[in-house]
Amino acid sequence: MRLRFAACAAAIGLGTTLIGCGTLETGDDRVNPDRPTWLHRPSGAMHLLFWRNLTAQSQTVGEPFERGRPEIDAAHGRIFVGTRDHGLYALRAPNGSTIWRFETMGAVQSEPVYDAPLDIVYFGSNDGALYAVRASDGSLVWRYDSGAEVGRRVVLVGETIYFANAADNLFAIERRTGKSLWRVHRTPALGMEISGYAGPAVDHGVVFFAFSDGHVGAYELADGNERWSPVDLSAEAEQSHGAESLRYLDVDTTPIPDDLGAQGRVIFVASYSGGLFALDQDRGATVWKDDKVTGVTDLLLWRQPAHKPHAGSPEFAVGGPDVPAQEILLASSGATGLWAIEPATGRTLWRVPIPEGGVTAPAPIAGALMVGTTNYGAFLLSVRDGRPIDGFDLGSGFSQAPATFGNRAYVLSNAGTLISVQVDPPSARSGSDEYAGTYY
Repeated sequence: MRLRFAACAAAIGLGTTLIGCGTLETGDDRVNPDRPTWLHRPSGAMHLLFWRNLTAQSQTVGEPFERGRPEIDAAHGRIFVGTRDHGLYALRAPNGSTIWRFETMGAVQSEPVYDAPLDIVYFGSNDGALYAVRASDGSLVWRYDSGAEVGRRVVLVGETIYFANAADNLFAIERRTGKSLWRVHRTPALGMEISGYAGPAVDHGVVFFAFSDGHVGAYELADGNERWSPVDLSAEAEQSHGAESLRYLDVDTTPIPDDLGAQGRVIFVASYSGGLFALDQDRGATVWKDDKVTGVTDLLLWRQPAHKPHAGSPEFAVGGPDVPAQEILLASSGATGLWAIEPATGRTLWRVPIPEGGVTAPAPIAGALMVGTTNYGAFLLSVRDGRPIDGFDLGSGFSQAPATFGNRAYVLSNAGTLISVQVDPPSARSGSDEYAGTYY
């Protein structure tokens, strides 16, 4: 196997595109776990730990993409990752070797969730079921048939699991038995939709969920009763753009809760054609919206706590004040790129365009962001301005979001190759403040 180094990462910058980027490949670039020699890259921040061909190509079905995100069990040194070959794999984190594999009747394109107290893994499959299997040996605990593809991460709160499927259903089931507690359903929208759907988010005793018809709802955890009437983001978008100019009004982003201080608690959601919204959690009213941020499929809230100036920075040299806490809302869009948004106002901080294909949800690592792109490999970006720090390209692209813990990342390529990399923290790079910050 040859890994092509992303010299084109140097061309990704604020307001630039990836068009015309090339890759370098030489005989010395061969991936070797004992000698991960990476040459001709913008920096040496990313270091290969291991790679392995994971997906069994003889059993793959559907389009040639791997989606979802791995789950990391750091305490036991395990990672769990689903693939197009119908399987959920449990792997040893240090080297990627297989512990067990669980077979389903459809592609596993969801993000698993590890329940440490019960040592159980929950994950969805395109066969329409949510599974609970023992993390130690992969034996089945229970299976819940939802009737449609399950591809988003579940939320575990106390003894209840909340999850969604592709048919606009929101479920609450018992954590230990899979017994159904309640269900909320809206009739899917007529006409064309973007492939994908939202997952649930829970905050302050309420579960928030978005539907393919452009509505966003808030429901009581105990019984699924409405906290407020679903808000129609498609109607808001039509007022801004006109009904004829909008084609895809579904909301496919999992809501992101946040506390804006004096502005109160909000959730961030995005309508595919209508833009990005901040909604008041108590009433569903719009706090702000930006109709330029279109095509969004994933959101992430990056947080940096207040901290002392980093060694080597001008502020450190003069004994400057603490760096204040900061939040940035990151929106991934295959149509308009990766956006960094100020959560309180909706103001754009920076944007990195992606000319072809998609971009995954970003993953915080060592104060930076790691993202995958469908056609241009995986990249490490500065949170400050979106500037590239490093990158690599396997030639097949990435649709699955990276999973990170500390300064280690795991990501599965569209060709089914699992890569593990380590990222140098700023302290290891001569006191650089290149990508200072942490994620909580």
